[in-house]
Amino acid sequence: MNIYRNFCTETFNADGSLASFVLKYPENFNFGYDVIDEYARLEPQKRAMVWCDTEGNEKILTFGDLSRLSNKAANVLLEHGIGKGDRVILALKRHYEYWITVIALHKIGAVAVPVTHMLTAKDYVYRINCADIKAFICTDQGDVRERALEAVRRTGADCRLWSIRTVIDGFMNYSEQLEAASDKLERIDTKATDPMLLYFTSGTTGMPKGVIHDHTYGLAHIVTAKYWHHAIDGGLHFTVAETGWAKAAWGKFYGQWLVGAAIMVFDFDNFDPKQLTTVIKKYDVNTFCAPPTIYRYLVRSGIPELPSLSYATTAGELLNPEVFKKFKELTGLTLCEGYGQTETTLLTANFSPETSIAGSMGVSSPQYDVRLMKQDGTPAERGEIGELVVVPKNGKKPEGLFTAYLGNEELFKEVWRGGVYHTGDSAYIDEEGALRFNGRFDDIIKTGGYRVGPYEVENVLMEHPDVLECSVVGVPDRLRGQAIKAIIVLRNGVTASRELEKEIKEFTNSRLSDYKWIRIIEFVDEMPKTISGKVQKNIQRRDNQ
Repeated sequence: MNIYRNFCTETFNADGSLASFVLKYPENFNFGYDVIDEYARLEPQKRAMVWCDTEGNEKILTFGDLSRLSNKAANVLLEHGIGKGDRVILALKRHYEYWITVIALHKIGAVAVPVTHMLTAKDYVYRINCADIKAFICTDQGDVRERALEAVRRTGADCRLWSIRTVIDGFMNYSEQLEAASDKLERIDTKATDPMLLYFTSGTTGMPKGVIHDHTYGLAHIVTAKYWHHAIDGGLHFTVAETGWAKAAWGKFYGQWLVGAAIMVFDFDNFDPKQLTTVIKKYDVNTFCAPPTIYRYLVRSGIPELPSLSYATTAGELLNPEVFKKFKELTGLTLCEGYGQTETTLLTANFSPETSIAGSMGVSSPQYDVRLMKQDGTPAERGEIGELVVVPKNGKKPEGLFTAYLGNEELFKEVWRGGVYHTGDSAYIDEEGALRFNGRFDDIIKTGGYRVGPYEVENVLMEHPDVLECSVVGVPDRLRGQAIKAIIVLRNGVTASRELEKEIKEFTNSRLSDYKWIRIIEFVDEMPKTISGKVQKNIQRRDNQ
């Protein structure tokens, strides 16, 4: 049974490919009630999630389980004063409690703020101050709770603090409260246009931006799941993504459940290709999605026979054509690349293995009108570089595109200038008609599947007493796609050395989340600058290709 058909109208081309896709939904659409609870009513024993971890633990949850457990979680949150519009940080890694809690937050009209467990206390302080965070729900692993507690103390915020499974001073036991809570919940009135999710995504000239999505966002991922991932009713889909990133919403939540597929969740910290392929084989995963970094490691280490796997997709950074070729040789599967942003759902993709082209972004999703536009606002011709923009159909903002930048209306207006959404990404159409990614118009670094804004790293680098000036850029890296490089001008009287390079790396990286670590340092006498004194990162990037 595919619930997704209740929420869209589709038309198809003669070859069976999707021609058009239009969403339809009630004014009070809520994923928790209208999808999860509806599945629980119609098919309570239908498999929804297969979860396992590196310790050999396993848990299989049905839609009936998700409905019941999310009601319990909703009652815990309500009892402690969390309600409509309140923002709750979730630092839950890949623990199954994440999915239960997000559904509960949807049901009570609160806003989920997923974050990576790698955030520092400073990162948490920024988010608390920006978003008026009302609660944290944290993993009991590592020092996540200590960092969250430190941030709350620094800000003086009135935050509820929960920890799953085991607790420390200052935290309530979320698992115990879930067990004791009622599983009965009357529907709470929410609107499809209410805020539902808040992701923080890196910017180029400042700290991360808060990206707000409403309740229609989940429905907009139907195309992602059905026509790009090729997730099937009763099947099992596996996206490799930590829950702190929007890619988890793309591949292990909304669209897959809407089309009737279960999601595979492997709870791990350190990537091991052998463990990953073992999970795929053991649980008969049908469809798989991972960033190019994962495929690079898989190809290098060798891939065993995976008879259950029928489709493989990738997104997040450029995929090397050699990896594309080698993966097909080893598995018989053609990788299908897709493209989108934290601010959007899937914008373009290679929707069919038969037409997938290595290094191509594919074609526009039938859900959106994606075009290439030159700086003067005219269409880019074949071979010309243009910006990828989304043009509203019938003058209406498409579902799946974010509704606001938190506290920054001016930036929101800027990216919607001229009545179209400006992605900030450039591309071109090659001689064969394939859409090819060219690069960012800004300075975002994509490393190992993560987006890093240079300002976040530069801001910490400048705290080192020997750094007079610095610039951070992404440089090619065979495994990560890009590595983070710091170009540094030292203060007068300080001499560059390997010892100083090591000291600066340790100083900076100890103050940054792991994925923002500096890998390379270059000392220079001066920076290339514009007449107005701005560092010309485009020249630095060019010189480091």
